Amino acid sequence: MNLSLPRITIAALRGGSGKTIVSLGLVSQAKEMGLRVATFKKGPDFIDAGWLSFASEAPCHNLDPFLMTKEQILYSFLSNSKNADFSLIEGNRGLFDGVDLEGTCSTAELSKILGSHLILIVDATMVTRTTAALVKGCQSFDPDLNLAGIIINRVATKRQEELIRKTIEYYCGIPVVGSIPRLKENPFPERHMGLVPYHESEVARQAIQWATGLVKDNLDMALIRKIAQNAGPISYPTGDDQSITDWNESQQGSIRIGVIRDGVFWFYYPENIKSFERLGATIVEINSLEDKLLPDIDALYIGGGFPETQASALAGNEGFRRDLKQKIDQGLPVYAECGGFMFLGQNLLIDHEKYPMVGAVPVDFALEKKPQGHGYTLLESIRENPYYSTGEKVKGHEFHYSRAIVRKKEGLAFVFRVLRGHGIDGDQDGLNIKNLLATYTHVHAGGNPSWPRRLLKVAKAIRFRRRISQGR
Repeated sequence: MNLSLPRITIAALRGGSGKTIVSLGLVSQAKEMGLRVATFKKGPDFIDAGWLSFASEAPCHNLDPFLMTKEQILYSFLSNSKNADFSLIEGNRGLFDGVDLEGTCSTAELSKILGSHLILIVDATMVTRTTAALVKGCQSFDPDLNLAGIIINRVATKRQEELIRKTIEYYCGIPVVGSIPRLKENPFPERHMGLVPYHESEVARQAIQWATGLVKDNLDMALIRKIAQNAGPISYPTGDDQSITDWNESQQGSIRIGVIRDGVFWFYYPENIKSFERLGATIVEINSLEDKLLPDIDALYIGGGFPETQASALAGNEGFRRDLKQKIDQGLPVYAECGGFMFLGQNLLIDHEKYPMVGAVPVDFALEKKPQGHGYTLLESIRENPYYSTGEKVKGHEFHYSRAIVRKKEGLAFVFRVLRGHGIDGDQDGLNIKNLLATYTHVHAGGNPSWPRRLLKVAKAIRFRRRISQGR
């Protein structure tokens, strides 16, 4: 079945070129126009996706050719945009940047998979006609790319803008859909090579309104909508791959999966949560800052976040930490990623201060000034554990400023050999204690479809044994 879905991809020649601000402004303006909007973020980025969710008032889904197959990307996009009047995909880094010579994981490749028209942001800082050469180079580098519009950013003068516009339209045959002046102020707060998570910012709503005004004043929204509407038909992938279809295994019963989702832990791919629900599980949201005890759950999933930003509050919720440690010791199935891994450690060490955490994993975590792990990861499972088969390859990504301090490795069960990335020490990642697996790597259910099934399988087995022991 072919669908006609208006869609555009926002890209740039490098990171830090204004993609996110432009994307947020376009999404917010589309909402003000009464359009139903769907948003997507290329790559394993939680923070920009969070801002896009905030602006669109709907979940933003990540699309990533490294973590997902072409079929999974198409299915995710179509499933989450089929009712939208306007779909926006924000790229990451430079247009052709990827992990290999062919650029198979680039924004350009994603745009081609989706059959999306692409709008490129070019930086006008201290250049004029050279911008057209850069655009022409992108056209020649990949003639199959549907480069349909240009946004000129950081324009200094009207004369500069006019010359750049005329040069691009004459030599490249592509319309300039707007230009943004060089800005003296930017209300979007930044940290860790990007934006601060929107829920940490007191000015989040004002920042979105500012971006909306920037787009209204400087971009041709009517032309951008026309470009989006001219994208060709797109169809669902063929086949019945269970990793891309809406399956529901009701035999899983009412397994209750706890998810810690609050102001600290919020790095979750929507597909990961949906995968549990499609398998018949009930999601129970938990607040690590306010809840005093764990609710009645069969398993726990702790995603990423920035526990260092509220280390004192986490440490102060002693009852919750103690209860979680006790449940883990009793065999509660727990899967923890990055910030969740840090929370399960013994202590957070920040600026010469020590904050006690759960203590389920015999590791301290020290916060450093530079990233300790950043980018895609490829792991190989080398030890028997509840969630991955020995020899299984696991794709994911990591982004952490914390450094794991393992004072005594003897007796620790490291689950993964690091083939790409850093992990705990550059060679190993993942610690398994009873039914707990804690790792720096974030996984995506699209690229690792067996992972949610195995977590539910372990949870169901533990619950069955518990009920037998209780005579029920």
